[in-house]
Amino acid sequence: MPYRSNDDLPAPVQHHLPPHAQDIYREAFNHSFASHAGDHRQEEIAHRTAWAAVKRSYAKVGNEWVPLHGWR
Repeated sequence: MPYRSNDDLPAPVQHHLPPHAQDIYREAFNHSFASHAGDHRQEEIAHRTAWAAVKRSYAKVGNEWVPLHGWR
């Protein structure tokens, strides 16, 4: 189901991603979820798409997700 706010995201997403990454996740999930209406894998596809969107802007360094432009 689509997420209205970051407070509605799954707990692991809320606890591990910084707020901006949560915004990216939520927006990508919602868009993908709507785009795959009727597909029996709709939710799975939306979660995979959301994580892929986050990984375009953030990387996990140790236990922390950091912006790609902020580390190297």
